[in-house]
Amino acid sequence: MYGNLAHNIYAQNNIGVESPAKLVEMLYEGVLRFNAQAKKAVKDRDVEKRVYWINRSVAVITELVSILDHSHGGDVSKYLEGLYNYEIQLLTSAGIHNNMDELDEVSNVFKGLLEAWRETTDVAQ
Repeated sequence: MYGNLAHNIYAQNNIGVESPAKLVEMLYEGVLRFNAQAKKAVKDRDVEKRVYWINRSVAVITELVSILDHSHGGDVSKYLEGLYNYEIQLLTSAGIHNNMDELDEVSNVFKGLLEAWRETTDVAQ
């Protein structure tokens, strides 16, 4: 239902996911973790790790796009799809140009999304 990536993240963390809302929270957290690793790789001038971590972030965001429910989400799901796709573009650019500002911008957006998600779903720990 939520795709292989979401299942793999669940399996890697080896924790119980009691709801789809918790799974989305974990995906948002994943983007933040992967972006932090990508930023470290940029600072360390480690091209291989930079590409690896940015690709992980892009994969998670792609998963978020794929689980959007346009039949019930209305304008919100359309907005999120556009936002997620823009964040993918920023990550791609950050990877090409070693641009930490773009990585920070994506991280700031996902920090805001995570905070809002926790407030609206009440899944915060």
